[in-house]
Amino acid sequence: MSFFEDDDEPRRARSQPRGHAVSGAAAPPDARTLRRRQLIMVGGLLLLLILLALLMRGCLDTRSDNAIKDYNREVAGIVRESDTQVGAPFFQLLNEGGGESPQDLATGISGYRVTAQQQLDRARALEVPDEMTEAHRAALMGFELRRDGLDSIAQKVRPALGDEGDAADEAIAGIASQMAAFLASDVIWQTRVTPLIKSTLDAREIGGQDVAATRNFLEGVDWLDEATVAERLGQSLSSGGADADEEPAPGLHGTGIQSVRAGDLTLQAGAANRIPITTEALIVSFTNQGESDELDVDVVLEIQPETGDPIRVRRTVDTVAQGQTAEVSLPLETKPPAGQAVTITATVRPVRGEEKTDNNELEFQAAFVEG
Repeated sequence: MSFFEDDDEPRRARSQPRGHAVSGAAAPPDARTLRRRQLIMVGGLLLLLILLALLMRGCLDTRSDNAIKDYNREVAGIVRESDTQVGAPFFQLLNEGGGESPQDLATGISGYRVTAQQQLDRARALEVPDEMTEAHRAALMGFELRRDGLDSIAQKVRPALGDEGDAADEAIAGIASQMAAFLASDVIWQTRVTPLIKSTLDAREIGGQDVAATRNFLEGVDWLDEATVAERLGQSLSSGGADADEEPAPGLHGTGIQSVRAGDLTLQAGAANRIPITTEALIVSFTNQGESDELDVDVVLEIQPETGDPIRVRRTVDTVAQGQTAEVSLPLETKPPAGQAVTITATVRPVRGEEKTDNNELEFQAAFVEG
């Protein structure tokens, strides 16, 4: 028995390592399995990249849409303020121009010009999306036309309210021409700015937006007419609304101022006239001393205090027959300062063909007093 036992022992010792080696080994993957795993990894990575790209594109589209909406909203606010805070009160001021002093009227218009400049500056400072570049360029042009028109009118309104015939006519014509700039501004907004903004919103499928648009800066196209401008300012053209190049009727032409009255008080040149402060109007009398009937004769009254702006009133007599004496009532809508010395100047502006004008004006020293 010991012989067999000694012989079996080495065999068991040799067989144990072989059995252990077989149980701990793993078969290497074949090439097809490796390729499949690689394709899955690459596909997953590509899918992740696509998802990230779509996410980024969505974010960029959202940002771009928001920028477009913000621009539309901001430029709409500026043009709305231009219409309501500049255009509307500016024309209201001009419509009341006959009751304002030239200085006050010019100052008021200059104030609106400053506001228009501020609105232009705000428009220039806007962040403009690439899609809105063309619309923005047109919008700036519209705002510039409004500012420049106000600047020019502010400079012309004083001579327009003056009593120098040709200079006043030229200034009135200049104001009417600037109204064309306001019209051009409205046309730019209506035909360029608003359509371009709307087309961009539609192309991006952005709905629910109030498209930026003007309600019109120009009050009406009648302001393009010089006669309308003159009428609104309480003036009239020296040509009397007729063709300025038309020759006057043959013969002598001219008027002569006769008197200025405050109620029953006829003012005296060279005297200290005391006029009741309650006086509502001064009456100017003049005679057609020519050989023809005269049309649209302008009468101007100016009251210049020692300090402050003058009070100016202007009226037009439609027809004065040959040899007829006309009376014109010039209302004192702005009351002169009580107790202060003033110089009153009454002028009948020359008619067409008039050569002798030394009798067209009277000047008085006066004071408007209580009681």
